[in-house]
Amino acid sequence: MDLLGGPRRDQLGQPAITVAGRTLSRPGLYAWSVAVAEEIRDARAVAVHATASLETIVAVVAGLSAGIPVVPLPPDSGPDERAHILRDSGATHLLGTSDTVIEGPDVPPLVAVDRLRPPGNPEGLSSAAAPGRADVARTERTSALPGTDAGSTAFILYTSGTTGAPKGVLISRAAVAAGLDALAEAWEWTSSDVVVHGLPLFHVHGLVLGVLGPLRVGSRLVHTGRPTPQAYADAARAGGTLFFGVPTVWSRITRDAEAASALRSARLLVSGSAPLPVPVFERLAESTGHRPVERYGMTETLITVSARADGERVPGSVGFPLPGVRTRLVGEDGAPVPSDGETPGELEVSAPTVFDGYLGRPEATSESFTADGWFRTGDIAVISPDGRHRIVGRASTDLIKSGGYRIGAGEVENALLAHPSVREAAVIGVAHEDLGEQVTAFVVADEGVREKDLTDFVAEHLSAHKRPRVVHLVESLPRNAMGKVVKTQLPR
Repeated sequence: MDLLGGPRRDQLGQPAITVAGRTLSRPGLYAWSVAVAEEIRDARAVAVHATASLETIVAVVAGLSAGIPVVPLPPDSGPDERAHILRDSGATHLLGTSDTVIEGPDVPPLVAVDRLRPPGNPEGLSSAAAPGRADVARTERTSALPGTDAGSTAFILYTSGTTGAPKGVLISRAAVAAGLDALAEAWEWTSSDVVVHGLPLFHVHGLVLGVLGPLRVGSRLVHTGRPTPQAYADAARAGGTLFFGVPTVWSRITRDAEAASALRSARLLVSGSAPLPVPVFERLAESTGHRPVERYGMTETLITVSARADGERVPGSVGFPLPGVRTRLVGEDGAPVPSDGETPGELEVSAPTVFDGYLGRPEATSESFTADGWFRTGDIAVISPDGRHRIVGRASTDLIKSGGYRIGAGEVENALLAHPSVREAAVIGVAHEDLGEQVTAFVVADEGVREKDLTDFVAEHLSAHKRPRVVHLVESLPRNAMGKVVKTQLPR
């Protein structure tokens, strides 16, 4: 299956990928990846030390081209997590650079990608060294490599492990292709776009959408190295059109007037990986002139719901199911929940992008699906009569049952964030002998704000039973690499 689109003759010599100022042409990318693929041809699975670098992208393309499951390894993972991923995945090779140093009994042999660059001009930077017929023939060999049928595993992506050891999620080539094609249609994404982001290359957002998406669509990719407002602004001035970011990135850009102004020239801003607070949405729309596209997905499902480039973008909403995707809501008793725009329920999904199971965990896989084959996301959502989706939060941490009411933590968080002195907020339910759970907020705010000020502010905007009973003013919130608040690390 030609997942990556392959090098096209009309793009020879053109830049395909830029990472932190280093540029690689499409022929350069595919020639280099073929050299790496030949080194790992007999591998069962390959782990990739997924730094933000050209070498990481070459390594991923090499694994996919060779039909070998790719296991992205977060470079900041701790020794126990890293050892678990390497052992559990069965990776027989580790792709990195000659500077990669990872020690331990389960570390497979290192393949230094930087030492496998073809001779000559592998980065394709010089117009005087335009690719010849031999270069084209060599790069076109990638589509002829074995094991690339649609049903084969493209990635083994590991979950965050918040409820135990991280689980390996098996994502097929067909799932990746279906997901990217659906997003290209929804976002009007074409080969004339220049995709810009500075996201980690070991998650769905930064790697699948942010790297494979441009390769499949044929658009150029500019990875900024770090997702700073200045880097995004520079990329916009250089012609960037389609920008990916997480809420933290967009929040920082709204506070940088120069960067926000530069992004007015973009075509589309896309936010994901965590809910975009309504106040940030509104500030971004005002400062950049763009109402951002929000979308929803999981490691196990890729992206299933999104706002459209040609549709209305409503703050707090993640839009509509993508082509081929079906969704439904169920209550705690398994009964259907109406799509009335008010009643929350657990979101279940049926889609061609859904994973093939957890590696070596048949029981966990079985528990994740209903009897009729729908995937249980574990997320609580509200669906309006016209099909627009709003994610309330995780069933395990964001559905609070207090005094007989069902309260979505996300709604309370957005109310808190609307206060002019609040910079960050996270809401959870804490056990309470009378209420069952009490709404408890952790807030990063400007000096001088009192807990009662915030409680009263929420009560003015939401039903009284949704106001926080307790507010903790803190210096920061625990977040993971994608900017999501890790609520399990909040003190109870």
